[in-house]
Amino acid sequence: MKHYNFHRFDISLLIKHLLSILSITFLSSSLWAATPGIITPKPEFSSQCIGIIQSLERNHYSEKTLDNEMSSIILNRYIKQLDPTKQLFTLSDMNRFNQYQFRFDNELKKGNLDMAFKIFNLYLARSVERLEYISSLIETWEKDLDLTKDDSIILDDGLLQWKPDKDALTLLWKNDLKNHVISLILDNQDKASIADTLKKTYSNRLQHLLQTNAGDIFQIFMNSVTGSFDPHTQYFPPNVSEDFDIHMSLSLEGIGAVLQNEYEFTKVVRLIPKGPADKSNLLMPGDKIIGVGQGETGEIKDAIGQRIDTVVKMIRGPKDTFVRLKIIPSEKNDTTKTIQIKREKVKLEEQAAKKEIITLSYPNPPLRIGIIEIPTFYLDFNAFNKGDQDYKSTTKDVQRLLFELKQENIDGLIVDLRDNGGGSLKEANDLTGLFLKSGPTVQIKTKNRISRLYDEDPSIEYSGPLIVLINRMSASASEIFAGAIKDYHRGIIVGERSFGKGTVQELQPLGEGKLKITSAKFYRVSGESTQNLGVIPDLQYPPLYKIEDTGESSLDGALPWDQTAKTIYSSYKPLDGMDKKLSALYEERSLKDPGLNYLKKRLEIGAELNSKAALSLNLEARKLRKKQYEKAELDVKNEYLKAIGKKPAEKTNQEDTGIEDAKTILMNQTHLVMADFINISKNLDFSW
Repeated sequence: MKHYNFHRFDISLLIKHLLSILSITFLSSSLWAATPGIITPKPEFSSQCIGIIQSLERNHYSEKTLDNEMSSIILNRYIKQLDPTKQLFTLSDMNRFNQYQFRFDNELKKGNLDMAFKIFNLYLARSVERLEYISSLIETWEKDLDLTKDDSIILDDGLLQWKPDKDALTLLWKNDLKNHVISLILDNQDKASIADTLKKTYSNRLQHLLQTNAGDIFQIFMNSVTGSFDPHTQYFPPNVSEDFDIHMSLSLEGIGAVLQNEYEFTKVVRLIPKGPADKSNLLMPGDKIIGVGQGETGEIKDAIGQRIDTVVKMIRGPKDTFVRLKIIPSEKNDTTKTIQIKREKVKLEEQAAKKEIITLSYPNPPLRIGIIEIPTFYLDFNAFNKGDQDYKSTTKDVQRLLFELKQENIDGLIVDLRDNGGGSLKEANDLTGLFLKSGPTVQIKTKNRISRLYDEDPSIEYSGPLIVLINRMSASASEIFAGAIKDYHRGIIVGERSFGKGTVQELQPLGEGKLKITSAKFYRVSGESTQNLGVIPDLQYPPLYKIEDTGESSLDGALPWDQTAKTIYSSYKPLDGMDKKLSALYEERSLKDPGLNYLKKRLEIGAELNSKAALSLNLEARKLRKKQYEKAELDVKNEYLKAIGKKPAEKTNQEDTGIEDAKTILMNQTHLVMADFINISKNLDFSW
């Protein structure tokens, strides 16, 4: 049997915040002395381009062909990749670019990259001009920047418009500097050091920009092409494919995080379960890293616009050392904060499945609830393929834990798959089989056929009440398991809508580089795809993750949700509206629960922050805004502390106040949902 080992995230290696556009004849005649020379494609890029296009048309799951429609998509994607905030190109530039709209398809098939390089060269020159202009204002920022005016910058990308000319662009550039200055002031940096910080920042960005070479441009453009097929399809040039593991995660002597470029930012995609960042509770998926400092006191160096491999190397380091990250939190897109994480290796034993038993005094008699936490779907492939009977696997470990829990006479079981990004597909299938008699568990559809994985063992390891707990970071193999449990009516799914990673990628050699291409899609036995939509819980908790910034649906060009034919399977008796009954009891309880009310109000504060379409450039208005939100956060925190009989906090970031983290609050709720599930089940004829 063929084994798959897929995780939810396929790291984007699109390198920098690049902008777009046309022939060098469109450049201003008054460029700065630092203007880079014209960069042209290397001869070998032509054959590599042709190979990539042929492979995409031949092997990609979507069966898209390079035509006029795709040509337009590629151009728009390339421009957005280079100039997402519409700060480098003018309306007249864009009108000129339209001549390329339906030409990329024909030129790419011939391996002609001249148009892409012309666009990039204009981007490069205009970007240098922007950085030079901003740099010219730094020394005299206190005199030249009026922070008392009611200016603003637009935060909502949908409201951004192309400016008519370069004079209008320079106003945007000046406002960017204003915002940077205000951010430094709000970070309590004194005025004397602000100019020094700004000089270093913009000097580094300019130096980095001027190091751009033809290979960088080729990779950036080709990933605009591959990304037009879907966001998980990517081209890795030789220098990147040789160091692929470093780009996939920072789990080895790092902080345990998976990163990707999102235009000029480095964005946290997920945290390695039980890794340093995960255990710190300081970093979240969706956060943007804008600076990195070494040790507890080292200077925070600018990370905006940096290559992903550069940021990775800045963050990685020897275990037991500290790294400081300056981040824009996902829930507060107009503020920054600096966090400190101790580097260490992710211990494999900490990622193994673990069990716990809790006793609920409610109801009477007390209930014993078993909990199995599964951080990832792991399998020792080498030992398994060698026929070693003692190979390590998720299913074998859970099977042992279930035996121990049954010996303890548990009344119900919670399988915790929160933050589980996937892993071995074999393990997802085998684990599902521990809870079912037999039957198919997942469908895998390629362009030409549908295959299925089956549980062929009629024995059931656990047949009692079952809850599967998921969140937005539950993906891939986790979604296959949760989807099968839902379709078979074997248990109740509780939590947040899952990630929605329902595609399969294969890594194909391409000359000296590699092409990671989407070749298949996962479907549940009901025929529903797990792609994009994910698995919808039967009982939904407040969303801890911003859905616009996390999950498959947040990715530009993600393949859509769809359905295929339902396969033949024997489900258990439907749970007769159990989800509605449990939801009603949960909602009634949540009105009085201090922890849930705390979470809901925190989410409301974040939602209000993110609802703003524009950000003021008036310093006093920004100070007032910050003060208001800090007070709101402190009030919510102290309301919760009072409700649980704890001493109030004096400041927002005060630690050791006795506040439980969100995951603990929601797990406590799940205990009570399980109690309701067990009690309702006793009065109904359920048998699994």
